[in-house]
Amino acid sequence: MNIITWNVNGIRAALGKNALAWAFDKNPDALCLQEVKARPEQLDEEQAAQLKLPYIWNPAERAGYSGVATFHKHQPDETKLGMNDSEFDVEGRIIQTRWGGLRLFNIYFPNGQRGHDRVDYKLRFYARLLELCDALHSTGELVVITGDFNTAHMPIDLKNPKANEKTSGFMPEEREWVQKYLDNGFADAYRRLYPDRVQYTWWTYRLDARARGIGWRLDYFLVTEALMPRVKDVIVHEEVMGSDHCPVELVLK
Repeated sequence: MNIITWNVNGIRAALGKNALAWAFDKNPDALCLQEVKARPEQLDEEQAAQLKLPYIWNPAERAGYSGVATFHKHQPDETKLGMNDSEFDVEGRIIQTRWGGLRLFNIYFPNGQRGHDRVDYKLRFYARLLELCDALHSTGELVVITGDFNTAHMPIDLKNPKANEKTSGFMPEEREWVQKYLDNGFADAYRRLYPDRVQYTWWTYRLDARARGIGWRLDYFLVTEALMPRVKDVIVHEEVMGSDHCPVELVLK
């Protein structure tokens, strides 16, 4: 089973660049897109024709903002939009899909913003989601959380950690919440496999950052600890263009 996550920074823009052809050619079992910034009915005929798998879409109520979409090869046994919390669900940030005992969360975590205006909101989101995951773990479900976490967990996960200690995305209180997931039954699949590897998944469009290797690892697969023996690989596809993020792929036995 393979699952691909990708923040496309606007699905209409990505389709306009034919960027998603790469993902559909991989024929994944699930393709999780974040920050789609559109509703399906806003795609024109040519754009819609590029979508090669059935999908579940969760747009934000606010037009042109946030939103996630999960494309799937096999019909899920269960689908849920959001996490039954109106404070967060209006922003179209979560799709849950379940196949048997495996539950996949496709998530676009909130951005704390340059002025830290939304850091508290972001931390409440992390807390509410962990409550939900703890409840799922208590019933024996296996959970995969993927998407744009909008946080780099450790200094190895960004090019300039010292310079960004007060920048949202690497503030101590944000990093602590990622650690809480790892302390509560989850493993960072990529970092477990590659403890010393330096790779990034996001680069600012400014100052030619991607070409200069100045990036952050913001896109993760957190998996229930019991799933780790089934994790064959996590691949960061740095070479794939079309967004300020690159796709990341989880391969399960």
